[in-house]
Amino acid sequence: MQRRLYFLLPDIETTHKVVEKLLLARISEDQMYVVARHSADTSGLPEAGITETSHLAGAAERGAAAGAVTGVVAGLTALVFPPAGIAIGGGVVAATGLAGAGFGAWMSSMIGIRHDNPQLESYQEAIDNGQVLMMVDLPADRVEEIENTVRDNYPGADIQGTDPHKPAFP
Repeated sequence: MQRRLYFLLPDIETTHKVVEKLLLARISEDQMYVVARHSADTSGLPEAGITETSHLAGAAERGAAAGAVTGVVAGLTALVFPPAGIAIGGGVVAATGLAGAGFGAWMSSMIGIRHDNPQLESYQEAIDNGQVLMMVDLPADRVEEIENTVRDNYPGADIQGTDPHKPAFP
C-alpha cells in the first residue's frame, strides 16, 4: 500500500538538498511533488502536476461511482419496462453501468480539475509565506525511514504526516 508523506521545507535551497537526499535513498523523482509560490524558481525540482494540485482524482472517483449506480438503475429500468417490445437481457444492465461509470468519471473530472485539492488548501498560507510543500509517495513500510531521514538531516523541515493512502486515480 502506498502512502503520501507531506512536509514543509523552509526554502527552495533546502528543497533541492532534500530531493538529492531522497534520490540517494532510492526514491524516484516520479514519486516526489513540490508545490511553491508562483514567484519561486523551482527549475530542477519535481513540480506537482494537475493531478496533485487539483481535485481531479477525488471528483472522478465519486463521479464514477454515481454514474455506475445511475447506469445500473437505468439498465434495470429498461429490463423491467422494455421499450417498444424489444427483448433486453442482463448484459444491458452491465453495459449501462459501465457507460454510466465512464460518463460520470469524465464529467466529474472536468469539474474537479477546476478546483484546488482540499488537502493542499491547509498549506496555502505557508506556501504564500515562502515555504515549500513537498509530497512523496512511498510504500507504507518506508514512511518512517524517510521521515527520520528528513528530520535528521534537515531540522527546518516540518513533517506534516501522511495520507492514509496514495490516490489510485488516475
